[in-house]
Amino acid sequence: MASSSCFYMSIHFLFLYLSSQPIGAHNLSRSAKPLCLEDEMSALLQFKESYEISTVSGGPLARPKTLSWKNSRDCCSWDGIECDENTGHVIVLDLGSSFLYGSIDNNSTIFQLAHLEKLNLGDNHFKYSQIPSRVGDLSRLTHLNLSASVFSGQVPSEIFKLTRLVYLNLYWNVDPHDGRHLLRMKAPGLRSLAQNLTSLEELLLGDVDMSSQVPTTLANLSSLRRLDMSYCDLHGVFPSAIFHLPKLRYLDVGQNEVTGRLPKFNSSSPLEELRLTETSFSGELRASNGILPSLSYLDVSGCEFSGSILTSLANLSNLKDLDVSGNPFTAQSFSSISWVWTKKKLTSLTLGSINLYGEIPPSIGNLSQLDFLWLTDNQLSGAIPSQLMNLTRLTCLNLGSNRLLGSIPSWLMNMTQLVYLDLSVNKFHGEIPSSISQLQNLEDLCLFENNFSGCMSSANLIIPQLNILGLASCNLSEFPAFLQNQEDIGWLDLSDNNITGEVPFWVWDGRFKYMQHLNLSHNFLTVTYIVSNNNLTGALPAWICNLSSAITLDLSFNNLTGVLPICLGNISKSLVVLNLKGNNFQGSIPELSMRGTQLTMIDLSDNQLHGKLPRSLADCEKLKFINFANNLIMDTFPSWLGSLPELHILILRSNKFHGVIERPKSSHAFLKVRILDLSSNAFIGKLPVEFSWSWNAMKSEMQDFTYMSNNLSPPEFLVFSYYGYYEFSMTVIYKGLKLYYPKIVEAFTIIDLSSNLFKGEIPNAIGDLRGLQGLNLSNNLLTGHIPSSLGNLTALESLDLSQNKLTGQIPQKLIELGFLSFLNVSYNNLTGSVPRGKQFDTFSDDSFEGNSRLCGEFISTKCRDPADKSGQPSTYQEEDLGSPIELNWKIVLMGYGSGLVIGVVIGNAFISWKHDWFEGNAKRR
Repeated sequence: MASSSCFYMSIHFLFLYLSSQPIGAHNLSRSAKPLCLEDEMSALLQFKESYEISTVSGGPLARPKTLSWKNSRDCCSWDGIECDENTGHVIVLDLGSSFLYGSIDNNSTIFQLAHLEKLNLGDNHFKYSQIPSRVGDLSRLTHLNLSASVFSGQVPSEIFKLTRLVYLNLYWNVDPHDGRHLLRMKAPGLRSLAQNLTSLEELLLGDVDMSSQVPTTLANLSSLRRLDMSYCDLHGVFPSAIFHLPKLRYLDVGQNEVTGRLPKFNSSSPLEELRLTETSFSGELRASNGILPSLSYLDVSGCEFSGSILTSLANLSNLKDLDVSGNPFTAQSFSSISWVWTKKKLTSLTLGSINLYGEIPPSIGNLSQLDFLWLTDNQLSGAIPSQLMNLTRLTCLNLGSNRLLGSIPSWLMNMTQLVYLDLSVNKFHGEIPSSISQLQNLEDLCLFENNFSGCMSSANLIIPQLNILGLASCNLSEFPAFLQNQEDIGWLDLSDNNITGEVPFWVWDGRFKYMQHLNLSHNFLTVTYIVSNNNLTGALPAWICNLSSAITLDLSFNNLTGVLPICLGNISKSLVVLNLKGNNFQGSIPELSMRGTQLTMIDLSDNQLHGKLPRSLADCEKLKFINFANNLIMDTFPSWLGSLPELHILILRSNKFHGVIERPKSSHAFLKVRILDLSSNAFIGKLPVEFSWSWNAMKSEMQDFTYMSNNLSPPEFLVFSYYGYYEFSMTVIYKGLKLYYPKIVEAFTIIDLSSNLFKGEIPNAIGDLRGLQGLNLSNNLLTGHIPSSLGNLTALESLDLSQNKLTGQIPQKLIELGFLSFLNVSYNNLTGSVPRGKQFDTFSDDSFEGNSRLCGEFISTKCRDPADKSGQPSTYQEEDLGSPIELNWKIVLMGYGSGLVIGVVIGNAFISWKHDWFEGNAKRR
């Protein structure tokens, strides 16, 4: 549990365990084996021939069981088969973790085994097949395991007719590439299940998309011992009666939108594990919640519990694993939680993000059984207490994102069981001691963003093989020499240092050799390599062409030069994220590989690339983010990108795009685009209003896309990589400022068509884009009136129509734009009075200057008579018909310093974004 790799492996082995144990706690006992029936043997052999043996299973129990199946009479002795000792009928088929790869349907010969009682197909790969409805024909089934096998579609209702079931496992059927839920159980599925399968003892439905409330009838399953409904898109109030099921030992409803409060538990409750992770359970954790004498595991992280921290938990006498991180508890000093130190059985303590302050008390050394300590993201200060060395079993230590200071204590290197060490984002100083090499079990090391004077530059330093290495902002001036011997790194972050010169041969060679042999076939994680914000020079070396595994590659903001190698197109099937912005690359962009690419994000902005966009981009069906801003690309508008089903962001700013933007050929073009930036090009003709017909993402009201801190599914602008989330970033002109967003939230919707040669009127149809937050049409040749339909853009925060040839009055309806905090209609030919009321009373004269016939109470040109309906100005000023005035945009580095950005930039943007990557979900078992 000590690291991301521990996290991944523990989660992986968890479902592998469930897959290999089709009857939960029951064992498959074998008695004397009669000869099996010939027709059943034939059915089994036909089933075997339907599947390839591929590396799609994992774990210590995985083996290709069907390889032992030979054409002999004694099929009851085959691996994974058990027969009835009297009749010879096959009653158990256990093919969990058997490396099966292929589709399954109702014609499968497996359904000829009518006497089956236990069926386990978990931890295989059935290629997105639907669960065959004929599984309902196996009426004798008591145990059914279809977990982690890439099944998709609706869970057939025929399963709910298997009334003998005591064990049902559909857990973790997710897309191996991106982690999407594949199975659905739409209403009234869960209700029907609860009504019919009344004998259930174990029900494991994690990651099945239900989109429903939890029915109260689930509390009627009186035999239920284990219930897992995590990541199921459940909502509403969670029935408290479920907590009181008489045999319930394990309950997990984490990562759902359910609300509720903990009930008063009976002292005889058998509950041993309770997981409410990232739900909306609230209230105080009071002593009145009961004693729960058997509870050993409690995870209420990311909930909404408040009040005094944890005092009621002192009654949990058998507690071994506690996670209360991320709750809005009242600020309290760490030393005041004295009851914690009495929990001698504690093996895992997670107190991250709960407003703890003060020094880490020496009494923490009393927790001698502790192997996992997670104190990140609090306000802890002072030095690391020496008593911490008493925790000799510690495998994970996370003190990141606090205010700790001093040097790294030398005794820390005596904690030889450490697998995960995170001291990042503190105030530690001095050099990182070379004695860190003594931590021979270390796999993950995060030291970024401290005040170190230098890091591990000795060529003789021998560091154990790491999976994760975070040395960002560590004042490095060269690549650490010990990287030459590192072959297992799946996340390497050396960003924001002072590394100069060319990348050494051995850095590329070692990293990509690892990525080449890495087997990620059974999960959706990507290898991540980040060396952004340094002073690297030279070209991309030829070694990049050897890339073969899923990878996030970020070399942005360096001084790399030369042309992009042709092989970049050949390896695009392996690339998930390619970020080369802010370098000096020249030449054209290579064509990418054809269909099948995993490319999700490509950012080549701020280079000197020319030529045309590669048409093969249209084959990258998973692309969400495209940014080619600030290059020399000469092309027409890429309407052919409209076919990309997942494209959210398209930024082509400051290039040499030209011509008319033609009417789209399909009404389904750019369906999900939320950010479109075509500014500073040479587009002509009328505004491309035809595209707005299909911009569905911009038509929804803002509240439909409100970003929640406990978002239950990965947001659109993240890639789940080897060690947490890699987040997309961008720079846009917004509210008159050049803003950099290190994180992009789903609510952000912008159209920027400024600084082109568009002419004609602003179409009324733009008023249909009700989710739009930013609209910039400035510095064009637009004529006609400002359409009153813009008043329908109720989510609009920024509107810039300046430097055009617009006429007429400012529509009165615009005062209804309650979120509007930036308005610029300067340097047009507008007339009449400026509307009064609400947001309009806050705009300065700068918003309206350059319109000689415009007047108003709050601008320099006053109207002649407030009662004069004509609204003519009191003094006539000669209209300025000169060339538009170029705005001198301010450069704001982080995008939130101005205070104008509302609900877009997330606090402490620059410091927190990288740390969130490294923490990811590593703390989850």
